[in-house]
Amino acid sequence: MSQRKFFVGGNWKMNGSKAGIEEIVSFMSKGPLDPNTEVVLGCPSIYLDFARSKMPANIGLAAQNCYKVEKGAFTGEISPCMIKDVGVNWVILGHSERRNIFGENDDLIAEKVAHALSSGLKVIACIGELLEERESGKTTEVVNRQTKAIANKISDWSNVVLAYEPVWAIGTGKTATPEQAQEVHAQLRGWLKSNISEDVANKTRIIYGGSVTASNCKELAKNPDVDGFLVGGASLKPEFVQIVNARQ
Repeated sequence: MSQRKFFVGGNWKMNGSKAGIEEIVSFMSKGPLDPNTEVVLGCPSIYLDFARSKMPANIGLAAQNCYKVEKGAFTGEISPCMIKDVGVNWVILGHSERRNIFGENDDLIAEKVAHALSSGLKVIACIGELLEERESGKTTEVVNRQTKAIANKISDWSNVVLAYEPVWAIGTGKTATPEQAQEVHAQLRGWLKSNISEDVANKTRIIYGGSVTASNCKELAKNPDVDGFLVGGASLKPEFVQIVNARQ
């Protein structure tokens, strides 16, 4: 069994209310949650302070985005220091929706990752290919390019979790098969070994995102290079507890 601690992130996206968060707090508090799994919930920025005040201390909170500088005339953005100021230690960066809906490119995402890490945040860095890229055999090319852009800005990988999210499997009900997920994760780990170091490759957690549910999580979790999940819609529901416990 891998020495990498299993990691399950929940990405609430643009969903939630105070009442809804109270419900999530209730089922997360009841659990029971596998103590060998690290759990981090990605919350809309407007609710980060509220969620942190309600959620059990053993559950981490993440912002869903942040900008690449500490402060300034950037209307609507939030900075890593603001995230830390409300007691939150994680941020999700490079999510496919930020890339493909909001037009964030590899370079901007890499700059955001670098600034977040230098500010003391831990980062869930997302990569993944579009359906047409997979169908044209470009999966490896795309995920390597996205990973390289991020890697060029990272000197210390200890606070980075890499999330592979095939865009064609996000919110579509389609899931990469366990074999497909393992193939890409193993290739990514090989890239880290060849281009960064064997130590980074062995220690960096690579998690899978893309229509993960209670019914498919256990099969996915059996793969040696799948170190956890980044879960969308299912993280808003009680079944998320089963996903956290996928390795039990």
